Amino acid sequence: MPLIPEEAIPYLENMIYLPMVLTILEKDRMIFERGPFKLKRPYVAMVEGATKHVQSELKKTHIYMKRHSMKVLRGEGDDMFTEYVFFHGGYEEHRRYLNVRLRNRVEELLAMYLAIVENAH
Repeated sequence: MPLIPEEAIPYLENMIYLPMVLTILEKDRMIFERGPFKLKRPYVAMVEGATKHVQSELKKTHIYMKRHSMKVLRGEGDDMFTEYVFFHGGYEEHRRYLNVRLRNRVEELLAMYLAIVENAH
Protein backbone atom coordinates (compact mmCIF):
# COMPACT_ATOMS: atom_id res chain seq x y z
CA MET A 1 0.00 0.00 0.00
CA PRO A 2 1.40 3.39 -0.96
CA LEU A 3 2.25 5.71 1.90
CA ILE A 4 1.31 8.85 0.00
CA PRO A 5 -2.39 9.08 -0.91
CA GLU A 6 -3.22 8.95 -4.62
CA GLU A 7 -5.06 12.31 -4.50
CA ALA A 8 -1.84 14.03 -3.35
CA ILE A 9 0.25 12.86 -6.34
CA PRO A 10 -1.04 15.47 -8.85
CA TYR A 11 -0.10 18.27 -6.46
CA LEU A 12 3.34 16.81 -5.87
CA GLU A 13 3.86 16.42 -9.61
CA ASN A 14 2.66 19.99 -10.21
CA MET A 15 5.62 21.07 -8.11
CA ILE A 16 7.84 19.32 -10.63
CA TYR A 17 6.18 20.35 -13.87
CA LEU A 18 4.77 23.85 -13.34
CA PRO A 19 8.11 25.51 -12.47
CA MET A 20 9.53 23.97 -15.66
CA VAL A 21 6.62 25.37 -17.68
CA LEU A 22 7.20 28.82 -16.16
CA THR A 23 10.90 28.67 -17.08
CA ILE A 24 10.08 27.81 -20.69
CA LEU A 25 7.42 30.52 -20.94
CA GLU A 26 9.85 33.12 -19.59
CA LYS A 27 12.54 32.09 -22.10
CA ASP A 28 10.01 32.14 -24.93
CA ARG A 29 8.77 35.60 -23.90
CA MET A 30 12.36 36.88 -24.09
CA ILE A 31 12.77 35.36 -27.57
CA PHE A 32 9.55 37.00 -28.78
CA GLU A 33 10.56 40.36 -27.32
CA ARG A 34 14.07 40.29 -28.77
CA GLY A 35 13.33 38.42 -31.98
CA PRO A 36 12.81 39.88 -35.45
CA PHE A 37 9.01 39.65 -35.31
CA LYS A 38 7.08 42.44 -37.01
CA LEU A 39 4.17 42.22 -34.57
CA LYS A 40 5.46 41.04 -31.20
CA ARG A 41 2.55 41.98 -28.96
CA PRO A 42 0.20 39.09 -29.84
CA TYR A 43 2.92 36.53 -29.13
CA VAL A 44 4.07 38.20 -25.94
CA ALA A 45 0.46 38.60 -24.77
CA MET A 46 -0.24 34.92 -25.36
CA VAL A 47 2.86 33.85 -23.42
CA GLU A 48 2.09 36.29 -20.60
CA GLY A 49 -1.50 35.02 -20.40
CA ALA A 50 -0.30 31.43 -20.17
CA THR A 51 2.23 32.49 -17.54
CA LYS A 52 -0.55 33.99 -15.41
CA HIS A 53 -2.56 30.76 -15.60
CA VAL A 54 0.46 28.67 -14.62
CA GLN A 55 1.32 31.01 -11.74
CA SER A 56 -2.26 30.80 -10.48
CA GLU A 57 -2.18 27.01 -10.62
CA LEU A 58 1.19 26.96 -8.86
CA LYS A 59 -0.15 29.22 -6.12
CA LYS A 60 -3.10 26.85 -5.54
CA THR A 61 -0.65 23.96 -5.43
CA HIS A 62 1.54 25.74 -2.85
CA ILE A 63 -1.50 26.42 -0.66
CA TYR A 64 -2.66 22.78 -0.86
CA MET A 65 0.81 21.47 -0.11
CA LYS A 66 1.29 23.76 2.86
CA ARG A 67 -2.07 22.73 4.32
CA HIS A 68 -1.20 19.05 3.94
CA SER A 69 2.46 19.28 5.06
CA MET A 70 3.76 18.20 1.68
CA LYS A 71 7.10 18.91 0.05
CA VAL A 72 9.03 17.93 -3.08
CA LEU A 73 12.80 17.89 -3.41
CA ARG A 74 14.81 17.11 -6.50
CA GLY A 75 17.14 14.19 -5.94
CA GLU A 76 19.83 12.64 -8.08
CA GLY A 77 19.68 12.74 -11.84
CA ASP A 78 21.51 11.44 -14.88
CA ASP A 79 21.01 11.44 -18.64
CA MET A 80 18.03 9.07 -18.44
CA PHE A 81 16.27 9.70 -15.11
CA THR A 82 15.66 12.40 -12.52
CA GLU A 83 14.71 11.43 -9.00
CA TYR A 84 12.27 13.41 -6.88
CA VAL A 85 11.61 12.91 -3.18
CA PHE A 86 8.01 13.40 -2.06
CA PHE A 87 7.28 14.15 1.59
CA HIS A 88 3.75 13.82 2.95
CA GLY A 89 2.52 13.32 6.49
CA GLY A 90 5.88 12.17 7.81
CA TYR A 91 6.41 9.73 4.94
CA GLU A 92 9.07 9.98 2.28
CA GLU A 93 8.79 8.44 -1.16
CA HIS A 94 11.48 8.42 -3.86
CA ARG A 95 10.26 8.42 -7.45
CA ARG A 96 12.33 8.32 -10.59
CA TYR A 97 11.03 10.02 -13.71
CA LEU A 98 12.31 9.34 -17.19
CA ASN A 99 13.70 12.63 -18.52
CA VAL A 100 11.81 12.10 -21.79
CA ARG A 101 8.59 11.72 -19.80
CA LEU A 102 9.32 14.98 -17.97
CA ARG A 103 9.92 16.80 -21.26
CA ASN A 104 6.80 15.35 -22.89
CA ARG A 105 4.57 16.21 -19.93
CA VAL A 106 5.91 19.77 -19.80
CA GLU A 107 5.23 20.08 -23.53
CA GLU A 108 1.64 18.84 -23.00
CA LEU A 109 1.10 21.34 -20.18
CA LEU A 110 2.58 24.16 -22.24
CA ALA A 111 0.19 23.38 -25.11
CA MET A 112 -2.72 23.21 -22.66
CA TYR A 113 -1.99 26.60 -21.06
CA LEU A 114 -1.45 28.27 -24.44
CA ALA A 115 -4.76 26.81 -25.65
CA ILE A 116 -6.52 28.20 -22.58
CA VAL A 117 -5.27 31.67 -23.46
CA GLU A 118 -6.19 31.22 -27.14
CA ASN A 119 -9.72 30.06 -26.29
CA ALA A 120 -10.21 32.99 -23.91
CA HIS A 121 -9.90 35.43 -26.82
